[in-house]
Order: sequence, then structure tokens, then C-alpha cells
Amino acid sequence: MQDGLYVALSSQIALERRLNTIADNVANASTVGFRATGVKFEDVVSGLGQDAVSFASAGDTYLSAKSGSLRETGNPFDFAIQGNAWFGIETPVGTVMTRDGRFSMLDTGQLVTIEGYPVLDAGGAPLQLDPRNGPPQSGADGVLRQNGQLVGAIGLFAFEPGPNFTRFGNSGIVPAGQPEPLVDRVDVGVAQGFLEDSNVNPMLEMTRLIAVQRAFENIAAAMRSTEQTFGNAIETLGSKA
Repeated sequence: MQDGLYVALSSQIALERRLNTIADNVANASTVGFRATGVKFEDVVSGLGQDAVSFASAGDTYLSAKSGSLRETGNPFDFAIQGNAWFGIETPVGTVMTRDGRFSMLDTGQLVTIEGYPVLDAGGAPLQLDPRNGPPQSGADGVLRQNGQLVGAIGLFAFEPGPNFTRFGNSGIVPAGQPEPLVDRVDVGVAQGFLEDSNVNPMLEMTRLIAVQRAFENIAAAMRSTEQTFGNAIETLGSKA
């Protein structure tokens, strides 16, 4: 009977983690460049043979690889990635990967994110434009020109988020290793004047949220029933002693 309580408790812990990830996905359904979080659970078996008990693991988070839809803005400082790649930005925690391409140019000519973090080129250096020449023109390869003159190229990077990755802000991901610059790749590029919306499906996530909440409540009710039965058994046995 106690094993049943432990199994139910492990299920509640797993469901709570799933509940938190779904709530975070829903909260970021309108966040530019946001990739949804999923959780993968596995059975953890304790004991052997007839004494074996299967528990639910706490789960490992993973990042959805699905791209969001592109939305045209017409802003020359908005960029969307086409293909499996990421922008690199310089932050207080080091290089961070993001799909949020809302950039701007400072008075110094530095290209920065909406939060003010420098945007990196393929070599990992901050991009520097000429502040006197206005917005840059970008090719599909991310090469930037001002008044027809080459001034730099937006860096595109590949990396594996891996399980239990770390987020930075809403749409940034802190890479566990060194991101790989993508150069001369025809399957990746950038679209100037576009942004990538979140890949979260709000209706689907809300449906999942309701299902997880109901499962959590059902397990809680079963645990209360088991505890009551366990208490009644102890009381009955104790009165006969």
C-alpha cells in the first residue's frame, strides 16, 4: 500500500513539472522566436520480480525543434532565420543563442538586440555598422551592406540544446558547449523585414494544461483514498491487539 503512495507521489512530481512547462509555453505564446519546452518521462523500476515497483521519473526537458511562422514587418532591422540555425548574442552570462531577430543600431553603429545585447558575427565578434549610412541591406546569407559597401555579416550558429537546457530571458538559450558557426550553407539564411513568431499552439497547450490538471487532481483523490484505507486498517488491527 505504501508503494502505491510512493508511485502516486512520483506521478504528481512529474505532472507538476509538466504543468510548469505548459504554463511557461502558454505565457510565451506571443514571444518572438520562442521555442516551446517539452518534457520526456521514463519509468524507474525499483526491486526485482514480483517485488518490482515502477515509478515515474522527474522527467528531462527538451526544446521543440519546430520553427514558428514568419511575419512580415517591413522593418529593416528585423530579421528571421530560415532553417535550423540561431543568432548569437553577447550577454553577461556569455554567448546566448536566440531566434529573436528584433535588432536596432546604436548611435555608435553597434547592432544590438531589443534588450541592448550586441549581435555577433560568425567569428563571435560584435557587429559594427556605420551609423552615418542608415539601415543595412541584407542578403539571404546574412551579409550586410550599407550604400552598397560590405560592412559585415550576421552570424548564424548551430548547437544542440540538450536535455534540461538553460534559458536566458524568454527566447534565449545558453549553450552547454561552443556553438558552431554556419558558413556557406544553402539550407539556412535570414529574411530581412520579417520576424519568427513563437512555435507554441495556444489552444493545444491549453488542452494539455486542462488534461494535466485533471490527472493531478485524480491522483490526489486516489492518494487520499489510499491514506484513508491505510489508516482504517491500522485502526482496525490496533483495536484487535
